[in-house]
Amino acid sequence: MAARSRSKAQKSMTNAPWWKGAVIYQIYPRSFCDTTQNGVGDLPGILSKLDYIKRLGVDGVWLSPIFPSPMKDYGYDISDYEGVDPLFGSFQDLCDVITIAHDKGLKVILDQVYSHTSDQHLWFKESRSSKDNAKADWYIWADPKADGGPPNNWLSVFGGPAWGWDTQREQYYLHNFLREQPDLNFRKSEVRDEVMRVARNWLDMGVDGFRLDVTNFYYCDVNLRDNPPKPAPLNKSRPYTYQQHLYDRSQPETLDFIKAFRELLDEYDNRMAVAEIFCDHYTDRSIEYTSPDHLHTAYNFLFLENAPLTPDLIRQAYDGWPAEDAWPSWSFSNHDVVRARTRWGGENAP
Repeated sequence: MAARSRSKAQKSMTNAPWWKGAVIYQIYPRSFCDTTQNGVGDLPGILSKLDYIKRLGVDGVWLSPIFPSPMKDYGYDISDYEGVDPLFGSFQDLCDVITIAHDKGLKVILDQVYSHTSDQHLWFKESRSSKDNAKADWYIWADPKADGGPPNNWLSVFGGPAWGWDTQREQYYLHNFLREQPDLNFRKSEVRDEVMRVARNWLDMGVDGFRLDVTNFYYCDVNLRDNPPKPAPLNKSRPYTYQQHLYDRSQPETLDFIKAFRELLDEYDNRMAVAEIFCDHYTDRSIEYTSPDHLHTAYNFLFLENAPLTPDLIRQAYDGWPAEDAWPSWSFSNHDVVRARTRWGGENAP
């Protein structure tokens, strides 16, 4: 029986989409391989290492952002979704990476940051120029309270209020992360259409999928209601954890957008998207975002934010997942937390 079960599972995986069970090698370009001796990795460096990456036995690469950016958040503050920052090379260099990776049997996944742009993006420059320009409501703008304060009590993930004052419009704009990363207004159909157009262009270029940054931050509450306090926050060193984030993220409208995004992906053969989710109820949110007509998979930070790793924690991660059509993902470590060995091995772990 066990042998038959394994055989059935192996057959199932043989017929599965390429990304199920795939090993994806994340490349952070600026620290990967520097061919110009300027101290910053680049696309030619990635190209020079594709044979090495292939020998590792991986199935594809995920490129962290290579787009034009002021680099306030190391590339996650994008000023042009369709270009390549000269720091990393040329647009042709990126085309070569995609083409030659495919020639070697490697998939290529691009990071996409749709929740927010850089404040140097042309969209935001136009939006902040007046209250009645063509892109005036492409971002989340709000009037101050009577006392001049921010519209509500929302906090930035990176610290401080989530609202930045703009002297040109004499209004506040929402930034869930850095002040230099204003949030796009996904309630505006033109914004959604433009995001879809950008994604389609990359798909037409042959990329195999997208990693979608902070997907559950695409929408906020239309009425900008205050978040209620969270009883007994676990991490008292971060003010952000003192709130129940009911209104600044994880809004139901996000599901409509990711369903439309999945429909776009399904127009192409063998393309996929993996969402990054940062929230309070990781398993529930991941299931919600990866139902059959939504995204292919989503990863969350349950293991990053909890230590030590225990059977109960793993059980918590898996409990409740549907038996079929689900492909859960978790992040064990990243640049935002101390090493897994230290988190799980105790204070004296090397």
